[in-house]
Amino acid sequence: MTFGAKTNGSDDLKAIISAISTLVEEATFVATSEGISFRGMDPSHVALIDISWPNSAFEKYECDSDIKFGVRIDEFSKLIKRADKKDSIEISISEENMLLVTVGKNKKYKIRLIESSATDTPLPKIPYDSKIILTSSKFDKILGDVQVVSDYLTINTSESKGDFSGKGDSGEVVIDLDKDDDDIEEISSKSDSVGTYSLEYLNPVVKAVGSNAGFITCEFSSAKPLRIEFKVANIGRIHFYLAPRVET
Repeated sequence: MTFGAKTNGSDDLKAIISAISTLVEEATFVATSEGISFRGMDPSHVALIDISWPNSAFEKYECDSDIKFGVRIDEFSKLIKRADKKDSIEISISEENMLLVTVGKNKKYKIRLIESSATDTPLPKIPYDSKIILTSSKFDKILGDVQVVSDYLTINTSESKGDFSGKGDSGEVVIDLDKDDDDIEEISSKSDSVGTYSLEYLNPVVKAVGSNAGFITCEFSSAKPLRIEFKVANIGRIHFYLAPRVET
């Protein structure tokens, strides 16, 4: 079994590991000749993240048979954070079943792999009614504006109009979306849609991946999970699913 992957810099891997760490403590990666993937759900089954990192995104990549390897995310993250922005990061698996991590040219770590506990988590198959495409920096700012008064983000769309809002004990806020804003690429809706989602889950993922992403795509339908696609230059795709808040 031969497996090795080397990144060009450290930012993309840091973003991936940071995003995963917002949901789980242990992660199982799947490596094939096509690339590396991860899919995991938080313990409460509220949020799911699905990552596909193609072999073409790596400076060097080889994998001659499908393998799964599990790591404790906090341990892996500590190593990755030791890398400077321009440092390459190379990972491989030793014969002793250790993950070998080379940071830059001269830092070589070994961490013990864990038993894979991954189960095949199916992705939600949902026909979405509404779509908003905007820059990650704009979305991050909106989340911050809403969090001032609420723990939840509400998204409303109607035809080509949309807004984000929040309401809490201290007050409320509504942020209308302007289609002429350069930070907004698209607002579309097949039918009126409204969904409310937890900022506790949204904020960390947007902050983890957002600085590496350009535009992000939000898709949702009334009372259905929100799906966010992050478009990151050197990563194939990152999809984040978040269940809606259920009013009791």
